[in-house]
Amino acid sequence: RALSPRPAVAVRCQEGQLAVTVSRDLFGTGRPVRAAELSLGTASCPPLSPNPAQAFVTFVAALHECGSTLQVTPDSLIYRTTLFYKPTRSGNPLIVRATPAEVPIECHYPRRSNVSSGAVHPTWAPFRSTLAGEERLLFSLRLMDDEWSKERLSNGFQLGDSLRFQADVTSEGHIPLRLFVDQCVATATPDRGSSPRYAFIDRGGCLVDSRAEDTGSAFVSPRPRPESLRFQVDAFKFAGDAGNLLYISCHLRVSPAAEAPNPWNKACSFSKASGLWAPLEGTAAICSCCDTGSCPSP
Repeated sequence: RALSPRPAVAVRCQEGQLAVTVSRDLFGTGRPVRAAELSLGTASCPPLSPNPAQAFVTFVAALHECGSTLQVTPDSLIYRTTLFYKPTRSGNPLIVRATPAEVPIECHYPRRSNVSSGAVHPTWAPFRSTLAGEERLLFSLRLMDDEWSKERLSNGFQLGDSLRFQADVTSEGHIPLRLFVDQCVATATPDRGSSPRYAFIDRGGCLVDSRAEDTGSAFVSPRPRPESLRFQVDAFKFAGDAGNLLYISCHLRVSPAAEAPNPWNKACSFSKASGLWAPLEGTAAICSCCDTGSCPSP
């Protein structure tokens, strides 16, 4: 069986450090980037001593190094940094053959899980039993090719193209689940709260971009399986923004597959043919709040 292509940037979040592996063919064009053009974080940390014969460049850094930032939420510790690609000028200073790029990187660590049982000696249950009972959900969001058959290798688009997203969740020993996308926000910077800001999925599962004129944005029916969700959005950019980068952040959520879709758990697109909101599953009533903005919070 053919293996799926290795991602251009792979991140391993370890106990006290992170490891970033970058393909020299970063953009999938067949033109390798130089290791000296890559750096990690605002401190511009260099990669490990590269081997020119290898197809990958590797960075290893402690979680607090290279100018990383830490965000503390009620449930998680989130370490953030950025991989920078800064191409050097070609021999002719009048022309540019490559575009700089920034890849945001995050490592999430739960605040409510046991990290080590070395000093803990409970009388009611061994640590092994506690760990085995934890429910682990792994979420992913990928850009797909035109046939939805594999992950898209390039994240470059032209206006007029469609961005095809597939969201998935996998679990270990969990009850059957159904996946939903509550919100997707596009920004011009890695900060999802920055301005300009466009929430093209909002209100707990309303694909509001499908309401705009001359767009084909929609959730794709049928689902491949309950724990997967596909949607496509017409490419766009912010008016007056000279940059060509968009950062997209989505909030994914699951409910038991046996639970019928409802106003809290929904995937709704606007049908221009009928002039009404239509659900991917369930009755039309669950989408009635998409125009009024009165959708209940999940």
